[in-house]
Amino acid sequence: MLEYFVVWIDHHEARIFEVGAEGLHSEVVKAHPHPKHGRRIRQNDHAEGDVHFFREVADALAGADELLVVGPGTAKLQLMRWMHAHAPKVEAKVVSVESADHPTDGQLFAYAKRYFHTDVQPE
Repeated sequence: MLEYFVVWIDHHEARIFEVGAEGLHSEVVKAHPHPKHGRRIRQNDHAEGDVHFFREVADALAGADELLVVGPGTAKLQLMRWMHAHAPKVEAKVVSVESADHPTDGQLFAYAKRYFHTDVQPE
């Protein structure tokens, strides 16, 4: 059976779901703190500070046969650009990039089941 992964990512965390022969596995990768400048965080601060975060996420996704990337904002696109430059083997496994606000874990799991047409049940 293929290993399907869904990653929901924003600038604070990545929620990774693996749907495979052994059932459902999930993990959370937390982003590293960003320096604050005044009252707002500049967009460039995210891009510069996310190198280690994106590496950890890509490493967690390395076992995927097929991968779906979802998220509410620009982090999913920044991850894709980072993987294009630094983790092309993982990027090649991405079958789609979708927008999704802040779904619950159950909603993400249901989305993965529908998207990948699998009948694996949560533990």
